[in-house]
Order: sequence, then C-alpha cells, then structure tokens
Amino acid sequence: MSTEGGSKAIIAALSANLGIAATKFVAFGLTGSSSMLAEGIHSVADSGNQVLLLVGGRRAKKKPNEEHPFGYGRSRYLFAFLVSVILFSVGGLFALYEAWHKWDHPEPIENWQWVPVAVLVAAIAMEGFSLRTAVHEATPHREGRNWWRFIRETKSPELPVVLLEDTAALTGLVFALFGVGMTLATHDGRWDAVGSAMIGLLLIAVAVILALETSSLLVGEGASAEDLDRIKTALVGAGVHGVIHIRTLYVGPEELMVAAKIAVVPTESAVEVAEAIDEAEARVRAAVPTAKLIFLEPDIARGTGGPAGVPAN
Repeated sequence: MSTEGGSKAIIAALSANLGIAATKFVAFGLTGSSSMLAEGIHSVADSGNQVLLLVGGRRAKKKPNEEHPFGYGRSRYLFAFLVSVILFSVGGLFALYEAWHKWDHPEPIENWQWVPVAVLVAAIAMEGFSLRTAVHEATPHREGRNWWRFIRETKSPELPVVLLEDTAALTGLVFALFGVGMTLATHDGRWDAVGSAMIGLLLIAVAVILALETSSLLVGEGASAEDLDRIKTALVGAGVHGVIHIRTLYVGPEELMVAAKIAVVPTESAVEVAEAIDEAEARVRAAVPTAKLIFLEPDIARGTGGPAGVPAN
C-alpha cells in the first residue's frame, strides 16, 4: 500500500472534518450543547491527526543518509502513534471532562433547538462520504482479509487510522444525536452529558487500539508467516541447499529487510557463490516485492548429510 494510495482517503477525511468542525462549533455557540462541543473537539482532533499523517508520509520520502542509512520510512509509524495520543488526550479525555461538568451542571437546550439535529444529520452524511472513500481506497489492499484482520496486519498505517477514525466519528455522531435528541425530548441536560461521555469512551477505545498497533510497528515487526515461508522457499535454488537462519524487519511500510545465512553448495569458486547469492536475491524479490533490502551470508552446511538436513528457522 503506497503513501499515495492512503493520501486520497486522508485528504477526503481532512476536508470533511474541517467543514464539520466549523458547523459543530456554530451549533455549540447557539445551543450550549455539551455533545456538540465534544463532537467539535473530536473533529478538530481528527483534522490535526490527518495533517500529522500527511506530514509523516512526506517525511518518509526523505532519502537515506549517513545518520539514517535505512531511510525515514518508519516516520509514518511515529506520526500514526502521535495520532493515537492526540485522539486519546484531546478527544477522549476532553469529552469525558465535559460530560462530568455537564452532569454536575445540566442545562437543557432551549435556543435554536433544530440546529444541533440538522448539523449532526449533515455531519453524518459528510462522514459517511469520507468513510466510503477510505473503504474504497483500502479494499484493493485487503487481499481477502476481513476488515479487523486488515487493520491488525497491514504495515501501512494511514488507511487503518482513517478507517478507525471515520468509523469512530460516525458512531460518535450517532451518540451525539442520541444525547441531543433525549435532551430535547426530556428537557434534562444530563442526557447531553451522557452523549458526551459515550463519545469520550469511544475515542479512548479507538486511541488505545491505534496505540497498540502502531507501537508494535515502531518497535519493529517482521514479515508475516506467509511471506516468511515464501522467502525461505525462494532462497533455495541453484547453488543454495537451504536456509540456516533468517531474520526480517520492516524498516518502512513498503520496505522489508531480509538477513539470512544460507547453505551454499561447496565450491572453490567465489564467482559461483556470488552468482548463487544474486539468483537467490532475485527469487526473493520476485516472491515478496517488499523485500528490498536483502543481506545474505553464505555458509557450508556442516554435518547435515546433504540438503535434507539443513536447518531452517
């Protein structure tokens, strides 16, 4: 999944959130609704998050240098992690604080009662369009996986972040509509506080999921079991008996590093060994295109009795 592929979804989400945030704050100013304020802050946090994702994608394109010889690809993971922190603190905790405040000082919505309902319905339509764009962009990359597995396993953070944000935004709007609607129906401002609390808990849950997934990528994840099997199979061929040991690491969402010790056919010709390594690298890149950094150490399988005894792990 390329940075460009995720950028369309990010820009669509950013455009929607900026417009939605403005209308929510207008509605809050007219009505004093706690749910509208919580949703306004939510949209501002989401807008900031999308800017961070765009900055992370741009920074990841910087070329490798002496200080960062493997490049800046993992910057995308760092900025995605910052998104989870902002969503947790600015979005979730603020909404919970506002809920607590409004619960102690409930105020019914007496002025411009139709405004928050109209704004929330319009926001649901805009967020629905943003989510539709993200789903459209992510679908080609799912490869038959369900949505939860896609979010858990993908190495590109942008689309999963936007998918979770947009899903949370739509769900939060439904919570806000519930809080506002019950407040208007009962004239009890505590329902508005309940809506704000539901939004806060939702945002914290999404933030925790994002933090766990992106922190794992920051620490360093290797190839999937399927890709690892493809790499091991591809390494074995002309001049290579088997794999003695192997390590993989994603140094960026589209850049997998492979380091392996391989058992080569015993020969006194360095040229033959070099040719065997070159052919093995070509087979790996054909099998797993993201394997762009490949380091192979040739060795002789000792005491194995032939190719069948070469350990592979």
